Amino acid sequence: MFVLELGLIGLCIALLPLSWVWVKADDNKFRKLVWITTFMTLDLVMFGGFTRLTDSGLGCPDWPGCYGTSSPFIAHAQIAAANALMPTGPVSLTKAWIEMIHRYFAMAIGVLIIAQTAIAWRARIKRLPLHVSPWWPTALLGLIVVQGIFGAWTVTMKLQPIIVTTHLMLGLTLLGTLGWLAARITPLPAYEPEAGRWRVAALAALALLVFQIALGGWVSTNYAVLACTDFPTCNGAWIPPMDFHHGFHLWRALGMDANGDVITQDALVAIHWTHRTFALVVVAYLAWFALKLRRFESLRRPANGVLIVILIQFLTGLSNIVLQWPLANAVAHNGGAAILLLFVVMLNFRIACSRPGRAVIPARDTAPA
Repeated sequence: MFVLELGLIGLCIALLPLSWVWVKADDNKFRKLVWITTFMTLDLVMFGGFTRLTDSGLGCPDWPGCYGTSSPFIAHAQIAAANALMPTGPVSLTKAWIEMIHRYFAMAIGVLIIAQTAIAWRARIKRLPLHVSPWWPTALLGLIVVQGIFGAWTVTMKLQPIIVTTHLMLGLTLLGTLGWLAARITPLPAYEPEAGRWRVAALAALALLVFQIALGGWVSTNYAVLACTDFPTCNGAWIPPMDFHHGFHLWRALGMDANGDVITQDALVAIHWTHRTFALVVVAYLAWFALKLRRFESLRRPANGVLIVILIQFLTGLSNIVLQWPLANAVAHNGGAAILLLFVVMLNFRIACSRPGRAVIPARDTAPA
């Protein structure tokens, strides 16, 4: 019964953007729906970072509800009892609400993607112009199901770092795929065939960024942000003592090493130092890449976006260390990585389309309402 209640909550949240898309004067409501789903997914990724950074991942220690109910209101007695047994533990009313709000919005995005899938297949059956295969939203629907499974494992496996990191990366995969789909059904600027020569460089930029985000996720899920307390050195040394074997052993419990012992400081330093050092490579490459692409009119805006977000990421990453990991700053750093991913995905899409014979989507077209 409470699962049905959860579904209704997700549906009610999704009805707000669905209603907004419906009443807006737009000739392609499907396009608007994809864009607003992309924006909400970005918000969800950032709120997921907030959930993790506030230690709210186990605010409700079961899944998908909270102590077998649809709301912390209903589970208030169980939450109070758990908090009384362990006042500094993972369960409190505030953390429970943070965790459940994250789940509610994840369900709402699932509803929006179901709506996309239904619209796309209706357009295919009725031969309506939609400029996108229905298999795109269908694949997104499959992806969000897998993401939900990892969300459940995140709770049931007690925040195991590899599960939480995979959950994060799947969320960013969903965001990036939605961004690609949104770009695919949006009219493009004038084509510049010479931009097509940068396809390999664009793919390299995406690969480097994804790997760096995964390293950042590993830092966050292992709570290794303050393993190095100074900059540019790490604990007073350019190459401090590090334990890469235990730091990057993937299958282990939170706070433990591969042998079941408490993870050492040297292992946490290895995690932090690797993310920090590889960031220099990624920043240098992305800055060079974006500066080179600014000469193309069709790529200038996303390239400028990359340059701006790189600067913000450097400043927020540095201040995480100097200011001892303030919450708002840490959430901004997580969100910056997601926004940077969107810009790089957009650049990859536009470069991939910079070739002769690519069908152009008209600026105004007809799509199912």
